Amino acid sequence: MTSITTAEQAQQELLEDFELFDNWMDRYQYIIDMGKALPAFPDEWKTDDRKIQGCQSNVWMHHEEQGGRLHFDAISDAAIVSGLIAVLMCIYNDRDPADIVATSPHFLKDLGLDKHLSPTRSNGLNAMLERIYLVARQAHQQHAGAQ
Repeated sequence: MTSITTAEQAQQELLEDFELFDNWMDRYQYIIDMGKALPAFPDEWKTDDRKIQGCQSNVWMHHEEQGGRLHFDAISDAAIVSGLIAVLMCIYNDRDPADIVATSPHFLKDLGLDKHLSPTRSNGLNAMLERIYLVARQAHQQHAGAQ
C-alpha cells in the first residue's frame, strides 16, 4: 500500500476529521489549531508577488516544484485564515499538478465552509484556491508541452 494520497483522498480524510466535531465552535477551534501548526514562512517571501489579492487579511503564498509535485507554503496574519491555509495545504500540498487540476474543491460545501465563513473570509479562501489552481494549471501545461 502506498502512502501517497490524491487530492481527492485528502479531501475525504479531511471531511472525516471534521465529522468528529459536533458544532461549529469546535470546528473553528480545530481550524485555528491547524493554522498554528503551519511551518515557518520566511519574511523574505512576504513580497507583493506572493501576496494573495482579495483577502481581507494579509496572506502570502510561495510555491515551487519538487520532483514533479507542487509544494506550497503560505501564512496569514489572522488565526482563522492561517487555519484555512492549513486546510488547503492538507488537500493540495505536495501533489502532482494534474491531480490538483482534476480535483474539484467540494470540501467547501461538504464541510459547510461556504455557509459558515463570513463573505470576506470566503472571498479570501476562494482567492487562495484560485492561486493554487492557477499554479497547478501552469505547471500541468508546462509538463504536457515538454512531452
